[in-house]
Amino acid sequence: MIYHETEHGVLYCGDCLEVMKGFPDNSVDLCVTSPPYDNLRDYKGYSFDFEGIANQLFRIIKQGGVIVWIVGDATVNGSETGTSFRQALYFKEIGLNLHDTMIYMKNNPIPQPGKRYNQCFEYMFVLSKGTPNTFNPIMEETKYKGVANMKNIGQRGKNGSLHYRKMERKNEKKVGNIFAYSIGGGISTKDKIAFQHPAIFPEQLASDHILSWTNEGDTVLDCFFGSGTTGKCAAKYGRRYIGIEISPEYCEIAARRIETELNQTDIFREAP
Repeated sequence: MIYHETEHGVLYCGDCLEVMKGFPDNSVDLCVTSPPYDNLRDYKGYSFDFEGIANQLFRIIKQGGVIVWIVGDATVNGSETGTSFRQALYFKEIGLNLHDTMIYMKNNPIPQPGKRYNQCFEYMFVLSKGTPNTFNPIMEETKYKGVANMKNIGQRGKNGSLHYRKMERKNEKKVGNIFAYSIGGGISTKDKIAFQHPAIFPEQLASDHILSWTNEGDTVLDCFFGSGTTGKCAAKYGRRYIGIEISPEYCEIAARRIETELNQTDIFREAP
C-alpha cells in the first residue's frame, strides 16, 4: 500500500517482492539498494526472498538500466559466508551484466577484535540490463594537469608483447571504482532521525550513484528503503523516487526525511 506520496515520488509500506509484482515491465532506470546482510542486523524479524526479488528487479529495470547492489557478508564459524558473491552470480544467471564490481570503503571503520583486519569495505555490485543508457562519470584532476605534450602509453598484447602509442595528456580523468566515505553521526547524514535505523549508508554514496547512472526526470528505486536515503537524494537531484520498506517504523523515518528535504527545513538536524 502507498504510505507516503509527494510530487517527486512514492513510498510503499510492504513486502518489496509483492509490491514490485505490481510494477510495469521496464519501468525503472536505476535501483540503488542495500539488502540485509545475512544475519548481521535484526530488521525486526523480517526476512526476504532474494531470488524472487532479483527476478522482479530484472523484470522492472529498463533495458540499459542499472542496479547498484550494496552488500557484505557475515562471519559464521570462522568463515565469511560468501553470500554477496552468490547473489552477484545469480544476477548474472538471470541475464544481468556484472558491469562493475565496486567498493564502498569506510574511512573510519569500527575497530574489531580477533585475528582479522578491521572490516572497512562493502561491495557495490553494479549490474546492468545490457549496456548502461547513462553514464555521467565523476571526474578528478589529473596529476599533470595543464601539461600539453603527448606521452607514450605501453599496452600488452595477447602474446605478452609491449606496444606503445601516443596519448594526449588530459586535465581530468574518471575516478577509480573504490568510493571512500567517512561515516557516523553527523557525517553519513545530518538528519538526526535517520540514525534510528540500524544501518544507513552515506547520502554522498547514494548521490554519487544517482548522478552517475541517471539524468533528471529518471526513476530511481530502493526496494529496501530503510531510512530513505536513496529517495531523499533522488528528490534532491530532480529524479523520481520509488521506495519500498516493510517496517512501518522505518517508513515513518523515511517519510519525515523526505518531507524535510523537500521543505528545506532543518527541524530534524543537529544544531551547528
